[in-house]
Amino acid sequence: MHTPPSPAADREDGRSARKRQAVMRAATELFLARGYQATSMDDIAAAAAVSKPTVYRHFTDKERLFVAIVLDTLDRIGDPFRDQVHALATSAAVEADLRALAGSYLETVTRPEVIRLRRLVVGEAGRLPELARAYHERAAARTLASLAEGFAGLDRRGALRVDDPAGAAAHFAFLVIGPALDAALFGVPDATDADRAATVEAAVRVFLAAYGRAPGTPAPA
Repeated sequence: MHTPPSPAADREDGRSARKRQAVMRAATELFLARGYQATSMDDIAAAAAVSKPTVYRHFTDKERLFVAIVLDTLDRIGDPFRDQVHALATSAAVEADLRALAGSYLETVTRPEVIRLRRLVVGEAGRLPELARAYHERAAARTLASLAEGFAGLDRRGALRVDDPAGAAAHFAFLVIGPALDAALFGVPDATDADRAATVEAAVRVFLAAYGRAPGTPAPA
């Protein structure tokens, strides 16, 4: 018979989880402030107010800690947006929902913490190629796949005309975030709310000009 964990074990698990989070928060701040190479595990332990063995108990080396931070951040920030993408396939107000989706996409990708993390990963791509690939797969590739699935669903319903869902996803993504992401990565001053709204409006207008289905056009059989 399975024995449930004791209250003492639960407390220990809770303390361990809190220490792990403290290590990840401290490491994130140091990596972003100093860079990956200039940050040591000793620095991280001191900033997290834990012992060095505690850091190694949770993360066997600095690379694994960095990977955990990157992937955790991408999931935490990206999953709510991808949930919004999945809902697009059943949209009853495609233009309005595309506009809302584009706004969320632009906001998500250009968040300061995301931009700083992206710069850090790109800077370490030569030394940590597996992390760079994981970043791309967890962020851009997963988002494009979700967009393609949503656009294919709208095509099947007759709400859009999409012969190539993957191509449509790439077009939508670049229209929404392409110039803004370039500007953010190179430190160009932040766009205003009006600039962002104009970007979203233009992106959706151009996308629908290419993929919208004219009223009265029959849906595919």
